[in-house]
Amino acid sequence: MPESSLFSRQYDWIGMMVVYIALLRGINVGGTGILAMKELTAMCEKLGFARARTYIQSGNVIFESALDEHAVQHELETALQKKMGKKIDVMIRTPAEMRAVLDANAFPQKEPNKVAVFFLTAKPPLKELRGLVGPAGEQVHRGNREIYVYYPDGMGRSKLKLPLGGAAATVRNINTVMKLVKLTEG
Repeated sequence: MPESSLFSRQYDWIGMMVVYIALLRGINVGGTGILAMKELTAMCEKLGFARARTYIQSGNVIFESALDEHAVQHELETALQKKMGKKIDVMIRTPAEMRAVLDANAFPQKEPNKVAVFFLTAKPPLKELRGLVGPAGEQVHRGNREIYVYYPDGMGRSKLKLPLGGAAATVRNINTVMKLVKLTEG
């Protein structure tokens, strides 16, 4: 029996379930990494994650687990690698962390569909991001485990390359972050 399953069984009786939001990198983007959200929900349930539900087709899943963040990330990445045949990075946040991301939005007056949040697996590099402005006027702001970018002309045509310091990242716009917060708070 895997160690995480043992851990989960030890704590199930206490009911110490934590709500998590998992953000998958590279799922259903540009015709690659195709994974039906129904399959993702079933995968989460098979892993023992309770009340699994997805939001839109880009790899956002909300569920409950007695495991800690690192164990949840490991379990989900292992299952995804087995299913997809390649590594799929997963960024995990709690509803409180996601609320803090939304509250710390460095560009609250900008169009929400032009403000992107890069969710990272580690802290972003401070020196490399300080004062960084993109070639098309993109504005960059460092968060805790996130990077906020305002794309005045939209993200699709941008040539901006962010220094991530070796961390894995996935991107969601502020509209998606707001919806995920709403789904976990409401």
